[in-house]
Amino acid sequence: MQRITGKSRILFILGDPVAHIVGSALLNEHFVARGIDAAVSPLHVAPDDLATTIATLRRLQNVAGFGVTIPHKIRVIELLDEVGARGRQVGAVNFVRRRADGTLFGDNVDGLGFIGGLAKAGVELRGKRVLQVGAGGAGRAIAFALAEAGVAHLQIANRSHARAVDLAAAVAAAYPGCRTEAGPADPAGFDIAVNTTSLGMKPDDADPLDLARLAPSCVAAEVIMTPEMTPFLAAASARSCRIVRGKEMLLAQMQAASDLVGL
Repeated sequence: MQRITGKSRILFILGDPVAHIVGSALLNEHFVARGIDAAVSPLHVAPDDLATTIATLRRLQNVAGFGVTIPHKIRVIELLDEVGARGRQVGAVNFVRRRADGTLFGDNVDGLGFIGGLAKAGVELRGKRVLQVGAGGAGRAIAFALAEAGVAHLQIANRSHARAVDLAAAVAAAYPGCRTEAGPADPAGFDIAVNTTSLGMKPDDADPLDLARLAPSCVAAEVIMTPEMTPFLAAASARSCRIVRGKEMLLAQMQAASDLVGL
């Protein structure tokens, strides 16, 4: 049972919206299981209020740090004092540590969590062909992590093709051994299809990729936590594809996030 007192370290997860967030509950379970005196709560922060909110968090002395989710992962960088190597490479941050003097250090553990979730599910990445849909904050982190993990071919599809082209070029420059390019959201011929967009959170969302082109041999991986079974995963499962839920990514990044915020 979690007992919150004046000695507890407090974390927040900043997002807009926040109704879909389950990471706070999972982090709280992580802290309880390990006897860490800390508690997490989502904060619904509109984009126009992000700077004011972060300025306030700097001054709250029992705040250990905060997580950052849609749509703040990229913009938050300009509001921090220091950004780690992965966060700089990716251009997005998802966890921030508040130091005792109120300065803020942020980094990105999205990619580490995603790769860890795939590994736990027994999915081999080295030498594989991967279609990734999405080039936003989470997508950027995952693209670099996939290339670092040794995939042979990474194709990035995005609603804004120019954004996919920019990300593909950045990943190719960092990991020339991985053939990285921008292309259509067509999973035919790929070993793994990854949705890093928010498509699937709402019932009337469009499909992130051409579901009819999923082969039974393709692994379907998701970053969305709520719902756990997105339309993409449901369609993939119906086509006998192996699926990896978004929750697996979050579970795999619990320790990395705890370490980053000093807990």
